Amino acid sequence: MSALYRFIHAEKACYPVALLCRAVKVARSSYYAWRDGEAARRARQDADDALAHEITVLHIASRKTYGVPRIHAELRRLGRRVNRKRVARIMRQAGVQGVTRRKRRLLTRADKKARPVPDLIGRDFHAEIPGTKLVGDITYLPTTEGWLYLACWLDLATREIVGYAMADHHRASLVVDALKMAHGRAGLRPGCVIHSDRGSEYTSAEFRNEVEELSLRQSCGRTGSCFDNAAAESFWALLKEEIGTRTWPDRGTARAEVFNFIETFYNRRRLRKHKAFGYLTPAETRQRHQHALAA
Repeated sequence: MSALYRFIHAEKACYPVALLCRAVKVARSSYYAWRDGEAARRARQDADDALAHEITVLHIASRKTYGVPRIHAELRRLGRRVNRKRVARIMRQAGVQGVTRRKRRLLTRADKKARPVPDLIGRDFHAEIPGTKLVGDITYLPTTEGWLYLACWLDLATREIVGYAMADHHRASLVVDALKMAHGRAGLRPGCVIHSDRGSEYTSAEFRNEVEELSLRQSCGRTGSCFDNAAAESFWALLKEEIGTRTWPDRGTARAEVFNFIETFYNRRRLRKHKAFGYLTPAETRQRHQHALAA
């Protein structure tokens, strides 16, 4: 119907509106109602175009990973009060969408002769205070020089990556180096629970000795159960989806990409939904906890 109204509007300088309306079989009152609303429609379209531009900029800044929830949260952080359904509609029209997670292969190799370690987490991936409960795991990235192995420790109170290490191997020293970084950087409290799978790296004497020296408590999930370490698995899925699964030209390039993702984006810029504080970055969540404890 709008096409008919536009035709009448374009031809009204040459022919009477009444004649044009009779020709295309529309009521004059309907045409005039459409004409009077044209300015409002144009204003809405201009506003949608401006919002689409903002959304595109935010999507690019998120490494083209944010979907509707986080784009909407970013707009609200910038002071833009906009309906979430409108954001979804504009993103759909503009072809802007977040990334989806890929399934990763299991790296865990259990040592059947290792001393038993209890599961102190019990799939409760929640902590009230930073530095009291961490989860860790190992993943790998393909490069033309071979695999680059990455070990991380994630604080369950903030979801911040507080310790990580990279190497061309996944021996016990890799997870020990990541744990040392977490202890020095996050100020882990005595008795902090350090949870992982039962891979040989985590059940080794070298790792156990480091845990005891730092006055921490070791915890392990069951072998072959991804649900027992779901928070760490979730971070790996996030990492792989947001930096991509390509083969890097060398380990140095892959290292730089991982460092940039963790330090400049994930910890400090990527929004996560905190049940108490709302959409915050992991670093902001840590600051909120520190302020709450100080108060």
